[in-house]
Amino acid sequence: MTVDVPSWAGEVARALPRPVLFATVSGAHLYGFASVDSDLDLRAVHLLPAEEVVGLRTGPQTLQHMGVREGVELDVVSHDLLKFATLLNSRNGYVLEQVLSPLVVVTTTVHAELVALAPRLVTRHHAHHYLGFAAGQERLSAKTGQLKPALYTLRVLLTGIHLMRTGRVETDLGVLGTELPYVPDLIAAKREAEHGPLPAGAAARLATDVPRLRAELEAARDASTLPEQAEPAAVAALHDLVVRTRLQGHPDHQPVALPGPRPAERTGDDQRR
Repeated sequence: MTVDVPSWAGEVARALPRPVLFATVSGAHLYGFASVDSDLDLRAVHLLPAEEVVGLRTGPQTLQHMGVREGVELDVVSHDLLKFATLLNSRNGYVLEQVLSPLVVVTTTVHAELVALAPRLVTRHHAHHYLGFAAGQERLSAKTGQLKPALYTLRVLLTGIHLMRTGRVETDLGVLGTELPYVPDLIAAKREAEHGPLPAGAAARLATDVPRLRAELEAARDASTLPEQAEPAAVAALHDLVVRTRLQGHPDHQPVALPGPRPAERTGDDQRR
């Protein structure tokens, strides 16, 4: 995957008002169809100090920052390590894709441990995430007539099928959609306009392919060799990582980012992409 990520992306994540354990790029850049005016979706994990977890005054489990830098709209969401670990252990495809994203802008040894553990937490029930997300995007596409939710529908169904069959996460629609000959044209159209309409003829093809892909995902789930539950040893290791990191604090070595101005702190929940 070749993606132009701004050199200052790590600064933006590191500027959050709590120390960051990792930050990666998500959204259209990760999915292979970022447009010329796509926003930059950064997804991160921060670490609250122990006193902000066990005391009366608790720190923010989720941080959000939206802004503009060098003409690029920013959408930054970060979860505290405990919240992220809980989501990672709850069949959540969003956070699975975030921790395994190849577009890394801040990393630490804790991130490396999460990357190693994540595949052992994947179950066949992750298919429910992809089926549900696809259904929502399909409804949005039908309502708006826009190309973007149609691409999201294809992407999540194909990611889910690939995950069920291989146990590996692949999010790039250009890689996933090689058997759909019209996908390159749709990606090219999306890159020209973030909120453009469906090209002529695309709706008819999607009306045939989306139900077929949904059925393929359901069949892949039912036939998958993935376990019903996450590997118990991996869950135990994840618990140990959260406790150990909380008690020890942020890793001593510096993350791959530079300090920058701190944006205003806001709380919020994950996540629309």
